[in-house]
Amino acid sequence: MVTVAPLTTEDRAVWEVLFTGYNTFYERVLPPDRFDAAWAGFQADTRIHALGAKLDGQLVGIAHFLVHASTTTDDVCYLQDLFTAPSARGQGVARALIAAVADWARARHCNRVYWSTHHTNATARRLYDQVAVNRGFILYQIPL
Repeated sequence: MVTVAPLTTEDRAVWEVLFTGYNTFYERVLPPDRFDAAWAGFQADTRIHALGAKLDGQLVGIAHFLVHASTTTDDVCYLQDLFTAPSARGQGVARALIAAVADWARARHCNRVYWSTHHTNATARRLYDQVAVNRGFILYQIPL
């Protein structure tokens, strides 16, 4: 059974392994200070938030998210990072994390939860197509 809860200080080492796996998937390498800054933000739990999913007491999935204002609705929740350990895939971990983020956002009167993924991420997109609506938007960014 999957359990989802906020990350605790005891989760730090495994969280870092999972977050490294997430960034490796997207071909990014983060310096140690980015891990420290993210972790400090999650522990403060004010601007950015994190949940962990456990199977048999072992941390196997993470979700990082934040709330921001919207010009057309109440606040919205952006699910920035979602990752499941390869050994735990297909066991409902990502689905449970998405549901927990949605519950968290609903309790705070957010209008919606949204996220993006790479178009080649077919495995994740099979789940996303079951739990959310693809509104067809294309993401652009300007690196600064």
